[in-house]
Amino acid sequence: MSTTEEFRRNSDNFCYRHPDRQSFVLCQRCLRTVCPDCRTPAAVGVICPECLAQQRASETPAQKKAQRRWSRSRPVAVVASGRPTATLAIIAITGLAYIIGLIPGVGGLLTNAMEFYPPYLVPQFGPIEPWRLFTAALVHSGFFHLGLNMLALWFLGRNLEPLLGRWRFVVLYVLGALGGSVAVALLAPTTAVVGASGAIFALFGALLVIGRHIGADIRVIAILIGINFAWPFVVAFVTSLATGNFIAALNNVGVSWQAHLGGLVVGALVGLIYARTRLARQRSVQIGLLVVLTVALFALLAIPALVYY
Repeated sequence: MSTTEEFRRNSDNFCYRHPDRQSFVLCQRCLRTVCPDCRTPAAVGVICPECLAQQRASETPAQKKAQRRWSRSRPVAVVASGRPTATLAIIAITGLAYIIGLIPGVGGLLTNAMEFYPPYLVPQFGPIEPWRLFTAALVHSGFFHLGLNMLALWFLGRNLEPLLGRWRFVVLYVLGALGGSVAVALLAPTTAVVGASGAIFALFGALLVIGRHIGADIRVIAILIGINFAWPFVVAFVTSLATGNFIAALNNVGVSWQAHLGGLVVGALVGLIYARTRLARQRSVQIGLLVVLTVALFALLAIPALVYY
């Protein structure tokens, strides 16, 4: 392809370390042009050698130690392009479910078919419908509910997915949704729920645990988790000052803290499994532990069936 003289004179079109190599990729930190030989994949985009050196120089001793420990083995997985494809796919599928739900005469039917209601898992109430444990994460009570969850998914997914890899990220998200539903069945057996909050809190939990293992500063993550988890309780407390009934106020908030708790715990467990089974030779152990966790979650569903109904 021929280029103009003006193009050739513009150094921004060439690697700053190799002026003879044309490139259009920028370092995410200093925004200088870098060629394939001069760039290192980062969580988002790439980073040039100088910025990489500065980043390593600014790490605390604990971070350096954790990074050495993490890099001695093959990482959990790396998405070559850094593009959070699975995250975008989940957002697209969930958004599509919401759009379909806006069709007159369809929205109510869709919600009724996909929401999670614990008695649907008990045989004496009719045919069991186990898919609701997962499909509840695809339907939401409104645009605001959907928007908040998908915004959180985007911010968390674009950091976690490149670190874990697409399929491990999907497994984390699905198990988080399952964990949220199981917690609802255990703690609120007569409550119908919709939304991806359980799966979102699973991402929070995994990010907290994995961040701790790689030496990252997890204080901000912990604060965000605390604020999000405490929010319905704060609202209920303020409301109960006028009504005098905290439990009733908490039930009327419309936020399933049970799903949040279940997703958070399951996400932390999955994150711990990923962090402790990073070696390639531990892949079968990692899969085995994930299977055991899944079976344990399904086994917990026997408790509400035996105790509450």
